[in-house]
Amino acid sequence: MSTPSLASGPEGPDALRPLLGTVLDALGAGGRARGGPLPAGGPDAVAARLRDAVGDVLPKDGDPDALRTLVHALAEGSADPAHPLCAAHLHCPPLAVATAADLAASALNPSLDSWDQAPAASELEALVTRALARETGAADALVTTGGTESNQLALLLAREAHGAGLRLVHGANAHHSLARAAWLLGLPDPVVVPAPAGTLDPAALDRVLTGSGDHRALLVAATAGTTDAGLIDPLPEIAALCAAHGARLHIDAAYGGGLLFSDRHRGRLAGLDQADTVTLDLHKLGWQPVAAGLLTVRRPQDLTALRQQADYLNADDDTEAGLPDLLGRSLRTTRRPDVLKIAVTLKTLGRTGLGRLVDQVCDHAREFAALVHAHPGFELHAPPTISTVLFRPVHATDDTVAAVRRKLLTDGRAVLGRALIDGRLWLKATLLNPHTRPGDLAALLTLVEELVEGHPPR
Repeated sequence: MSTPSLASGPEGPDALRPLLGTVLDALGAGGRARGGPLPAGGPDAVAARLRDAVGDVLPKDGDPDALRTLVHALAEGSADPAHPLCAAHLHCPPLAVATAADLAASALNPSLDSWDQAPAASELEALVTRALARETGAADALVTTGGTESNQLALLLAREAHGAGLRLVHGANAHHSLARAAWLLGLPDPVVVPAPAGTLDPAALDRVLTGSGDHRALLVAATAGTTDAGLIDPLPEIAALCAAHGARLHIDAAYGGGLLFSDRHRGRLAGLDQADTVTLDLHKLGWQPVAAGLLTVRRPQDLTALRQQADYLNADDDTEAGLPDLLGRSLRTTRRPDVLKIAVTLKTLGRTGLGRLVDQVCDHAREFAALVHAHPGFELHAPPTISTVLFRPVHATDDTVAAVRRKLLTDGRAVLGRALIDGRLWLKATLLNPHTRPGDLAALLTLVEELVEGHPPR
């Protein structure tokens, strides 16, 4: 048996070319077999089909058709974020150009833990992170795996700057990863500020900051794009309160940060430049394959807390001789060059192209909200802030709303999310597909209506 081909090196492209054809054909065939936004049948049926396709995971003798078989099986059993009726989560359809760049990153396989493993990738990461940091008014940025890692890093940097007694203060609307990060880092239990209208209440925050009698350092975490409704906290007021009380400010803009690319919508992020750290997530409103997160940092000296020394990666004499030290750019050691797909996207589309995509999905949300508002059988929670729309059938119970959603999922006909707000359950449509058409939005509403009125679930 011959030695398997490698993806890189002089013969790499020739070895990859026929395999790419196999992958693309299997993706197409698997998508056609699925036939909708989600595989039909529910978890047990999907699992059974996948087990049948995979068979023995580690057979004695290899299967030369394994690539086609497994890619087909995965495509058939996947949620398709490019389908217009797949709108449950902040799960974007990736751009073709970004996905192609990701292939190059995988083939070249740089590891961003030492310069000799990633000479060009390390410089590209420096260029891109600083450019994106400037967009938020910061000095530098780190590449992360997404919002959770970015939020954890933000708390870690704050703890190292202000001590282990640091207290996190966040709104009741904050992402769960913030409280989890406080627990992980051994910080005191966070102070939770009311968010009665879905956004952090500045008056309540002022009372918390004013009444902090133990004089411990405080880190206030605001949100620009909540998970449930896409709402943006009043960032200028929060930033002013933090400045007045000497509190550190972190803004979780994992969802809303993409508005920075839009001339029409970036004003909604006023106050972002006052934050000490900002979470960005370009596998949401950036249309990147997972993962593509960043944490921007206003004071570069905060990053000294991440410095580590390992002689085999960043020996002192190598660093003094001019080899870049990459260990302080992440909590991870081995890191793939996720920056390449980001860089290719930024340069290919430019600010105008990315801004147009942002504008399109925000417009789609407004169009869908208008359809809901005009329909006597549905209730709209509120006009959309970004691209999330919450709605529910007027006379349905919460049990019916939940059952309708599960029926759509089980049948593979549509993928809608759910949000519990003010004690009521809402269906959630998060529109991140710029190719969505008005007819798709109407079809989504019709599917829900038919289930509620024509086939009420039990």
